Order: sequence, then structure tokens, then C-alpha cells
Amino acid sequence: MSVFNKAWMPLFVAGLTSLSSAVQAQQAPPSGKPAPKADITGANPTLSLSADTAVTSYHDVTVKGQKIPYKAIAGTQPVWDQDGKTVAGLFYTYYERTDVKDRASRPLVISFNGGPGTPSVWMQIAYTGPRLLNIDDEGYPVQPYGIRENPQSILDIADIVYIDPANTGYSRINKDAPRDKFFGTNADIKYLAEWINTFVSRHNRWASPKYLIGESYGTTRVSGLALELQNAQWMYLNGVILVSPTDLGIARSGPVDAALSLPYFAATAWYHKALGTDLQQKDLTAVLPEVENFTIQELIPAISQGGFLDDQKRKDIAARMARYSGLSEKVILQHNLNIPVDFFWKELLRDRGYTVGRLDSRYLGQDKEDAGASPDYNAELTSWLHAFTPAMNIYLREELKFSTDLKYMMFGPVHPWDRSNDRTGENLRQAMAANPYLHVMIQSGYYDGACDYFNAKYSMWQLDPGGRLKNRLSWKGYRSGHMMYLRKDDLATGNEDIREFIRKSLPKAGQPAKY
Repeated sequence: MSVFNKAWMPLFVAGLTSLSSAVQAQQAPPSGKPAPKADITGANPTLSLSADTAVTSYHDVTVKGQKIPYKAIAGTQPVWDQDGKTVAGLFYTYYERTDVKDRASRPLVISFNGGPGTPSVWMQIAYTGPRLLNIDDEGYPVQPYGIRENPQSILDIADIVYIDPANTGYSRINKDAPRDKFFGTNADIKYLAEWINTFVSRHNRWASPKYLIGESYGTTRVSGLALELQNAQWMYLNGVILVSPTDLGIARSGPVDAALSLPYFAATAWYHKALGTDLQQKDLTAVLPEVENFTIQELIPAISQGGFLDDQKRKDIAARMARYSGLSEKVILQHNLNIPVDFFWKELLRDRGYTVGRLDSRYLGQDKEDAGASPDYNAELTSWLHAFTPAMNIYLREELKFSTDLKYMMFGPVHPWDRSNDRTGENLRQAMAANPYLHVMIQSGYYDGACDYFNAKYSMWQLDPGGRLKNRLSWKGYRSGHMMYLRKDDLATGNEDIREFIRKSLPKAGQPAKY
């Protein structure tokens, strides 16, 4: 989870909590030497968590009517500095199907969420993993809290490791570790590539086809990792899946930035029945192409003319924007055809007394007063934390038996975050160009206002300006928001799209990686 471009999700930037020791069996580091004695400490240096632990348990899940036996390893693996000193311990959960005879051909999916500053809990217990949190069919919290079987998990086709970056979940950096080694776009990519190399070696997965999946800021992360793994770790991927992608460092300023949100506005207004009767009578997927075409062909050129746009043309454009957005023509003209997204969340249903959610505009909020230019709070995030926090704590402690007094941080202290020199979109393009095996799929929710679906399409177009890679690039849309998998129908469709993507991106036996 994370957000798009300028509007970064509010994070809890609290200090590290005091830690209690975790009692788990230790693994040896790659060198074969005894496990390091260094502890990853928090605010109280007398309490600690070992940086190298593992607990293994055995389970099964029924996916598409097939019983899948698997083992789950919950543990920590160290991050070392250039001198071999342990500077962090990253928490992970690894799911491996146990009835597979040919592990070399078994795909491995390496999964991240975003923030930056949030762990991999979101996709682990709500999307691709074998266990699913208790929510209703649209993704809202229900009680009693808990975990159930995920009949849509991709564990039938691939093994999965979920990784919590530094200072998220149970992962912690050493109190003496330099923060700039971890908390920045390029630093994050560099240390995680090293960590993945160690994990793949420890679990004998070098022969396996490998995939990265990231959500939101996690898409920035995995786009950069695709090239870093290739260039610095000599590890080549078969696929990268971008769930609700950020801008990936791809420039979109001025008129383009101002215009690209309109299709998202239209989707949200359609959902809340705020459009005219003729548009409401059409299906969403019949409405959006019309709005997208207007955005590219007319709105961007109109905004580009600024104050010199003909007055009648300005009124005509505002009327079309009002038709597609559910806002009034007057409000649009007052904003010079450039509607801030946070204003849209406040304005669309102002007369009904509601705001709409930022990460998922199906969710409604209620503010202290109807006046104002932005909502008081993120209705969808509050709902998600309500559902996920108890479920993850129950799951790790009661099912995976990872016993610790450490707080599982849904949002961790990772700021300030160095976002300079973000070239992750270009990094992904370079990785694809150099590796003919590498395919990319984007998954977007139509009602995501933070990493909106049309900006995701724009990123895909700009990833490949020459059109040479478009046969290895694909985009999928879903009738939900940022975490589109929270909706029951999209959970099934999204996982099936991942299965199909993996199948199509696996080369035939003996097929060389060449143009």
C-alpha cells in the first residue's frame, strides 16, 4: 500500500518501541558460520530481537477445488554492511508448496507492499497468500476478527515470500545503523537486492523462474529492483507485477498532470450515481473510453493554452468536464479547469453530507462540517486498519507461532525518505530491454484516487515510447480501489490474471532469451 506521486499517505512517524526477545530457532548465515549474535534493538537497548530466526509450520489450503499442502516459514534474515556486520533484521513469511517434485521449474513470487513505511501484510492476508482476513464481500471490517482459507491464492502455481522492509512489521534496523542505508528510493532498492540474493541462496531457488510483485510504493521498489537484481546480483526475472503503481519517476507536470485524473473522477462519479442519466445507464467500461479520449484529445490541449484559451472553448471544455466528473461547471471554471484531487474527494458528495475515500472512493466519510477544500480523514484507510491489524497479529502468533512481544508496525518510522533521483520506470525499461524473458503486468482499481488507473496507463505508455516492448506489457482494470483485491469478485479475477500472466511469461523448454 502507498500512494501516487505528490499525495503521500500519512505515516505514523513514532520512535521505535521497546522490543522483547523472540524465541525461535536460528538459521546459519550463508557463510556457514554460526548465526550472528548481534541483536536488532529499539529504543531500549536492553531488549532485542534476533536478526536471524525461523519458525516452520505445515498447513494446507484448497484452491480451485485442489488441496495444496505447504510449509510456512516465518522469520528474520539479516542485512549486513560492507564489513559483514549485522545492521538490520528483516521479517519475512515464506510459503512453499510441499508436494512439488521439480522445484527448479516452480515459480517464486517475491512480494512487497509500499508506503514507504508499511509491511507486506496487505497482499499477504488479503490477496495472493493462502490465508485471508475476515472482511465482507466489498472489503469492509467484520467481527469476530480472524483468518480463513483463501480459495483464490496463487500458491497452486507459485511459491511466495512476503518481505517487510526495514522498520515495518517486525523488521528493525540496528540502533547504530546509518538511516541513509535504508530510507530512500535507491538505498531501499540496493539493500533489498542483497537481501533477496541471500534468501534465494538459502532456499535453493536460483533455478526457479522469479517474479516480483509490488503494490503502490512497492511498484517503485520492484521496478528499481528489476534492474538492480539484474546488474548487481546477476539475477534475471521472468516477470514484474505492478499493483496500483506510483508514477515510477516518469514526469507528468503541467497540463498532463492536471488532466489525467478526469477518468478517475468519472469512474467515482459513476459509482456514486452522480452523472447524467445517459451515462449512468451505460456500464462503467463503456463510459470510460469516451472520457479517456476526451482527456487526451481535447482536455490536455485546452489546459495547455492557459489564459489564452478562447472563452467559448473554455466554457465548452468545462461543460464536458462537468458531464464526466459530477462536479458543477461553475466549480470547474473557478479552478481554471484544474481540479485538485483532494478537492474532488470533498466536493463530489458535499450536498449529500459525505466525502469519498482517497485510496478507494467507494468508501464514504463524514466530516465535522460540509465546508472546506479536503476531507478530514481517509475513510478507507481507517476501515482497512480496523480489519488488518488484529487479523495479522492473530495469524502470526496463533497460526504461524511467531512468538514475540515486539509490536507489528503497520506504519513504521522510515522518514525522512530520500526520493531524489527516482528513475525506477526507466530502470524497469532497461531491465526489459536487456532481458527478453521479462514481462510486466499492471493491475489498477478504477476507484483508486491515490494511484489512479489512467495515470497507470500513462506510465505504461511512457515506459515504452518506441513501442518495442508493448507485446510484453499489459494492463488490467478492476471495479474497486487501491487494494482492489478486497472486493471478493476482484480477488478472484486479480489472482486469475496473475496465474495467466505467469503461465504466459514462462518460456517453453529450451526457448532462448534472445531477440
